[in-house]
Amino acid sequence: MKRRMILAGLATAMLALPAGAALAQDNTMAQIRDNGVLRVGVTQAPPWYSKDPISGNWNGGLGVSMGQAMADALGVTFEPVEVTWGTAVAALQANRIDLMYVLDATDERRQALAFPETPLLYYSLAILARDDLEVSDWADLNQPGIRISVPQATSMDAFLTAHVPDADIQRFPGNAEAIAAFQAGRVDAVTLFHPPLIAARQRLGRGQIIVPQPVESRPSSVGLRQEESTEFLDWVNEQIGEYYQSGQTQEWYEEFLTEFGLDPASVPPIMRERL
Repeated sequence: MKRRMILAGLATAMLALPAGAALAQDNTMAQIRDNGVLRVGVTQAPPWYSKDPISGNWNGGLGVSMGQAMADALGVTFEPVEVTWGTAVAALQANRIDLMYVLDATDERRQALAFPETPLLYYSLAILARDDLEVSDWADLNQPGIRISVPQATSMDAFLTAHVPDADIQRFPGNAEAIAAFQAGRVDAVTLFHPPLIAARQRLGRGQIIVPQPVESRPSSVGLRQEESTEFLDWVNEQIGEYYQSGQTQEWYEEFLTEFGLDPASVPPIMRERL
């Protein structure tokens, strides 16, 4: 008797829930509409996300602009939720955030997350070089007298090893150390996919960012929760495709670069067609 009363109480409680509550458990779009909020993962990483150190507000970067635009399109409130690149996957799985921009769709991440088919943007392999170094293609760097720093055992390291074997390639544990070698004048250029070079160029106040020919680029994406419903995934895929094709993604990127104090013409574009 007692067990029947408990079950009846649970059934009554379920009937009392909002109409979309059950769907929201496995339908991010329904959850967003029910709650009136789009939760976007953010982390301090210009030009993608930038937080005002005084107000603490996330008010700059491509991801912030795009998140606000998507929230507006859905008629809900944009809510930035601070995570790290390392915790973003867990945050999505735990339903702490609804999406995160500029999350590369690696094979490992594809096992845990869903990604739209349409690329969000493209990174380019670039160099931050001395202002007087003349470089237009990778062959210009393939000389014994050219010193290049790069994070060790990365795809960037493998590319340099294959394409500029005659250069003096100096390998470091990570991005920060490779950039520090350039800052100290120990190398003539540092090679990375271009986003970290933007902040480095701004901080150092010198150097030129160059995308040598032939261009080596790779797509980035948007990480989403895996779920049976594809409604939100399909919508995000359509939105980022429209933003990219119309040039709006590039425009948001250039707006932030200008606010950041950089001339967009001096920084590689994120549209592959404009490289």
